[in-house]
Amino acid sequence: MAIPNEGETIQIHSYKHNGRIHRVWQETMVLKGTKNIVIGANERTLVIESDGRTWITREPSICYFHAEYWFNIICMLREDGVYYYINMSSPFVYNNGMLKYIDYDLDVKVFPDMTYTILDEDEYEQHKKEMKYPEEIDGILDRNIEKLISWIKQRRGPFAPDFIEAWTSRYHFHKQLNE
Repeated sequence: MAIPNEGETIQIHSYKHNGRIHRVWQETMVLKGTKNIVIGANERTLVIESDGRTWITREPSICYFHAEYWFNIICMLREDGVYYYINMSSPFVYNNGMLKYIDYDLDVKVFPDMTYTILDEDEYEQHKKEMKYPEEIDGILDRNIEKLISWIKQRRGPFAPDFIEAWTSRYHFHKQLNE
């Protein structure tokens, strides 16, 4: 598998289990790229939905993708703190300037005080039937939600106190290089 280079701009492609494109983020700057982890940042980037609708992200975000875990984490930097939006998803793959994953509907929203809520359980159940998710997906997602919650409680990974500061600083460094 190819690895994106630090400072490179890539697209992020989210798919559904049936292979159809779900959403595309046009431009994300790579801050770290290894075979297991990609950390990126974007700000006011164009997002294209599967139905053709478009919108632009409102705030700067640091994005965390892992090749072993079934979730990705979007850290949204807002005036009143960092909000986290986690997509329960397949591990990522990267090729041809595109980071790709399958979105499995369930989402977790984490607030600046580290309280959290699980979202879209009804959407997961509906798509599980419609797209015939294999039975083992339930177990995989359950285990990964448990791991994610332990990260939140232990302030690990993107939830660590210094994570946002370190990667925001790296993002500003690369932005200045590109100006």
